[in-house]
Amino acid sequence: MIRQILTLATATFLLAGCQPKVEAPAETRVGFIYVGPRTDFGYNYAMDQGRMAVEKDLGVKTVFFENIPENAEVERVMERMIADGIKIIFPTSYGYLDPALNVAAKHPDVKFMHAGGFKLAPNLGTFFADIDEVEYLSGMAAGASTKTGKLGFIAAHPIPQTLRNINAFTLGAQSVNPKATMTVVWTGSWSDPTKEAEAANTLADQGVDVLTMHVDGPITIAQTAEKRGIMVCGYHADASSFAPKGWVTGAAWNWAPLMEKIVKSIHDTTWKSVHLRGKLSDGYVKMASYGPVVPESVKPKIDSVKKAYETGAKLWSGPILDQAGTIVLAAGDTLPMAKIESMNFLVKGVVGSLK
Repeated sequence: MIRQILTLATATFLLAGCQPKVEAPAETRVGFIYVGPRTDFGYNYAMDQGRMAVEKDLGVKTVFFENIPENAEVERVMERMIADGIKIIFPTSYGYLDPALNVAAKHPDVKFMHAGGFKLAPNLGTFFADIDEVEYLSGMAAGASTKTGKLGFIAAHPIPQTLRNINAFTLGAQSVNPKATMTVVWTGSWSDPTKEAEAANTLADQGVDVLTMHVDGPITIAQTAEKRGIMVCGYHADASSFAPKGWVTGAAWNWAPLMEKIVKSIHDTTWKSVHLRGKLSDGYVKMASYGPVVPESVKPKIDSVKKAYETGAKLWSGPILDQAGTIVLAAGDTLPMAKIESMNFLVKGVVGSLK
């Protein structure tokens, strides 16, 4: 089930009976803003797949802007959309949250749904899904496939979402291969193919034989891994076609059902300013196909953990140790959502820093 966290702002909004009048679906125009190209076969591609489904399935009109940086430019794009009559805006990049809050405060009649943030306003909510559950499963496949025990993670920025994925992937790998280590390289950009290729080659030179990533597009890293004769786990979408020999598996989004649910709720006035989150069990995230390198023996174990997550098991359950071996979550405890969404540590076995 989708989890909703009601806040004081929400309660005030609902008690005041301030639900705005909404347009009929055919008249509804929905705006989407992407930080990169929608053809990246990654984060922006997955968001755009959701947009197209919203347009097709609900019969509404959509507008999108791509390659919009996470600065004042995105505020100008949102203002432009609003001036053009758009009443629902999806700012889809993590760094769009504060600009969206600024614009939302000026336009209370417009609804904003930000992807992955953890702040609210009366007319701004957030949505995301626990893809770290699939990252754990991918890590299990990687941990069983590696020959050197050395894994590599190429990521853009050390924000909570990337740390969740690094930690989940590492914990999954260590669950089947306790000696596995994970070396992290930060690129400082959501999309920089040159730096991503350099990082992939550097990690390969160090003996890493399975790469994975949290950057906007997986293509460069997947293709570099294939050229170097090492393995790769994808992210955002099934990129197996870019590394057919070394493909392990990957974590992919399925935004269409959640985006459609949001647009419908705005139309029927049931929308609330909440942090809307989905899980593996909701179908909003999914595991990509297995590649030829994954041992058959680990697949039943992965299936078992996947079923456990689908029936309520908690990924962030103790004991969990940080890089220094200090207990950050005791046995029997689970991390609450606020702690998960503000994660600021790396688990034991990760090589690298938070900067």
